[in-house]
Amino acid sequence: MKVTLKIKRFNPEADQKPHWESYPVEVEPTERLLDALHQVKWFQDGTLALRRSCAHGICGSDTMRINGGNRLACKVLMQDIVKDGGTVTVEPMLGLKVIKDLIVDLEPFFAHYRSVMPYVVNDEALPEDGRERLQSPEARERFDQGTKCILCAACTTACPSFWSNSTYVGPAAIVQAHRFIFDDRDRATDERLAVLNEQFGVWRCRTVFNCTEACPRDIPVTQLIGEVKRALATGRVE
Repeated sequence: MKVTLKIKRFNPEADQKPHWESYPVEVEPTERLLDALHQVKWFQDGTLALRRSCAHGICGSDTMRINGGNRLACKVLMQDIVKDGGTVTVEPMLGLKVIKDLIVDLEPFFAHYRSVMPYVVNDEALPEDGRERLQSPEARERFDQGTKCILCAACTTACPSFWSNSTYVGPAAIVQAHRFIFDDRDRATDERLAVLNEQFGVWRCRTVFNCTEACPRDIPVTQLIGEVKRALATGRVE
């Protein structure tokens, strides 16, 4: 199938503002958008800048705005987004500074991630046998959804609250906090909830559901955010 990729380009060293450029490519219907972008970069315009690594939906590095919605380029089949002779629009994620073309500065995103202490905190002595702290399957299942997050930033950069004020900690950071707040081995729940209870914490969420729709791992992001809100409102982690 012959299609056109309409890509938003911006080189801060040469451009005053972003602009669109179009590239004709020929692809198989079952190829991924990432394959089409590779055609452009490898055979038409080597100056095109984009992030990609594993190409299998695991690393989360190739999140971009495709036909108006955040998705992973390596997971999107061409046949699902365009018909023969059609056009696909590709642009960088919203809410973060564009470094070049489809690459954005993710440092603010990861700063929010670090702010929620995304690791188990437990200074208690290990069991007498010196092995790991055991956990029941039921306790593990309580926070299972959050463990699927690959930190691709799709949910956070799909959030209108984040677009309006990037100081908002964002859905991804809240999902990561949820993962440890509901882990019964952790002992830093109060500290994390204090971070999320600040002005630009969890209460900035307006329950738009953009985050859940954007997640490439089908995590119920809005639901997890709601559970954190309830923990703050009731003072109980259940």
